[in-house]
Amino acid sequence: MTSKKNKARAPKDTNPKKFKKKTSVLVTDKIEYVDYKDVNLLSRFVSDRSKIRNRRVSGNTVQQQRDIANAIKNSREMALLPYTKRVSNTRPGRPSRDGGDRGPRRDAAAVAEGATEEIAEDIDGDDNDDTTETEA
Repeated sequence: MTSKKNKARAPKDTNPKKFKKKTSVLVTDKIEYVDYKDVNLLSRFVSDRSKIRNRRVSGNTVQQQRDIANAIKNSREMALLPYTKRVSNTRPGRPSRDGGDRGPRRDAAAVAEGATEEIAEDIDGDDNDDTTETEA
């Protein structure tokens, strides 16, 4: 019986999913130092909800990503970039909160009036559903 470790593996070059390595914005613009005051540059590496984009999306190296993350954090601390942005979008599949298909609501006066009538009936003894006395 052969072990799994001894089996010949296929070379990594035969991977059918070839992808082109993304080039970083820092390389294309020939930027050597990432400045926290350069908001236009840093906003390229931030999503619409102000999240820092990861290396796979931005195409940065490890050191570039670390420098960008530190610069974004510094610029947030200096209030040059926001920590979050409010995104307001309504979901199309969700019903409205006003209860559009439930019909009209009963007004509060009618609800209160109905509740006082039920309490009055219980006090009068007309409707004694609550009692669990057994008669002998």
